[in-house]
Amino acid sequence: MWFKRSLFAKLLIGMLISAVIPLTLSIIISYKTTSRSVERQVIELNQNTMDSGMDNIKRYLDELNHISVSFYYDQTLMRYLRSQEIKPVQTLALTSQVASIYNSRPEFRAVRYISALTGETVINADIARVGINMVLPNITIPRSENEALDNTRWFEVTKVGGEPALAFHKPIVDYPSSAVLGAVSIYTGLTEIERRMRPLMMSTPNDGEHVFLYIQNEMKLLYSSAAELPAELTQERVAKELVGDRGSVNGKWNGRSGIYIYVRDRYLDLPITIVKFVPTAAVNESANRTLNRSLVIQFIAVAFVLVLAGILSYFTIAPVKRLLRSIARVETGNFELEPSTGRMDELGVLEHRFQTMVRNLDDLMNREYRNRLELSTAQLKMLQAQINPHFLYNTLQSIGTLALRHGSEEISDKIAELGAILRYSMDLKTETVPLQKEIQHIEHYLSLQTGRFKNKLSYTLSCPSEAMELPVPKLILQPLVENSIIHGLEKGRGSGAIHIGIEIDETLCVRVMDNGKGIDAVTVKRIQQEYAERQFHTGQEGGIGLINVLTRLRLHYNQGFDWDIQSTPYEATVITLRIPVDSLAKEAFGS
Repeated sequence: MWFKRSLFAKLLIGMLISAVIPLTLSIIISYKTTSRSVERQVIELNQNTMDSGMDNIKRYLDELNHISVSFYYDQTLMRYLRSQEIKPVQTLALTSQVASIYNSRPEFRAVRYISALTGETVINADIARVGINMVLPNITIPRSENEALDNTRWFEVTKVGGEPALAFHKPIVDYPSSAVLGAVSIYTGLTEIERRMRPLMMSTPNDGEHVFLYIQNEMKLLYSSAAELPAELTQERVAKELVGDRGSVNGKWNGRSGIYIYVRDRYLDLPITIVKFVPTAAVNESANRTLNRSLVIQFIAVAFVLVLAGILSYFTIAPVKRLLRSIARVETGNFELEPSTGRMDELGVLEHRFQTMVRNLDDLMNREYRNRLELSTAQLKMLQAQINPHFLYNTLQSIGTLALRHGSEEISDKIAELGAILRYSMDLKTETVPLQKEIQHIEHYLSLQTGRFKNKLSYTLSCPSEAMELPVPKLILQPLVENSIIHGLEKGRGSGAIHIGIEIDETLCVRVMDNGKGIDAVTVKRIQQEYAERQFHTGQEGGIGLINVLTRLRLHYNQGFDWDIQSTPYEATVITLRIPVDSLAKEAFGS
């Protein structure tokens, strides 16, 4: 009930709803947009970091390759390797080279050389770590350089002494011939690879991030930061879902949602893939921080809107309540109102106009008493107005008869024309006449005016015979011609010509033209504005006036009526009236 009867409550609740709904939507949209943006940034940042990690891994493999070709630096050793006999000196030199390679890197677990010519095998290993009974897997040594070109087969994931290791096999080719002398195998632990992969972790594994290193097309796992792989991360799934050189896929880690981000590259012909799992919680952490800040700002904004809505509602309702009190006072007959607040907005204007209306109503009620006293006098004057035209017609007829007796036919004609003009003008009962009568009336009028101006005024009139019987409103030509004479000729050179042209097509077009003083642009604009504002003014010097003629025609023919004014001073001023013939025909048929 309070809500229905209180405009203040409606405004307040409406403002709150209009503020809370957009703010809520903005929070939701902002959160989703921020989450997607943060996710893209996380993926892009991790891929850039993984690119650097990929470069480190490729450099490490390149270092292994350079170490393996150290056989070529010792030409004496190369001569021993070409021998098909096993000699102590050769074995000593080969053992020394294998030991040198093994001691070059601390992560090496074993180094082995197998001769393709004699089958001699030399091994140097960390017995303390891998055990004395260490067994290294056999390899097939290619017979020629062409068979050794496939680099992917010389890298494999294996175990040495129970520890995961990377095995790198390098065939030793007897350049410039293509014969293969043997193969050196380097078994390296993962400590160096782990060191180079560690920068890819932006947090600890306990936070849910993990990184993996795969080699070969079969996606053989070489390194994992996690102690155990979840059931979701199978080798078949990784090989199937990671498409392209870089990208990301949604997945889970032990039931925990996240994103698998991957980067692929090659070292020689060896495919290398780095995969990183980032939990969704880590991705959304930044978005949640942004959301929390947004929520604080939004709640402050809602509180501000609430206070502002209350203030605005109060200042909006207060004038309305004042207006209601004033209306109640006027209903009791008390026209004494409270002073206006002086506000300039719409409510202030409404209050001001209401007070003006009350004052006008008070004046109207006071004038009503005077109007009742004047009613009898007005009725008497109306009776006199009915008598006076008859007296005037009879008097003019008597004067015309007297002029004929004295032989003044011209005076008698002018008096007859004046009588016809007065009879036509003072016939208040007739509103619509045939166009022929309107033309006869204007001809009587112009005849009197040419007699007045002598040779200073001339006129022409043209009208097709088929338009003569069309009904038109009475007295639409005289005000236009009168304006041409009074404002165009008398206030101009004192002489001139008037042409009245009537044409009929789909519209009845009436043009009144003169070559007098003309109408300036300001006056034309004022006339157009008064017509647009539907002002109905009495013409100057007691005439009906141009505005009243235009307004009468608009009221008579509605939107079908059109008009125009064009003026060039002392050349041509043309007033054009266009009346729809259909409306004239309907009026004639109705009459």
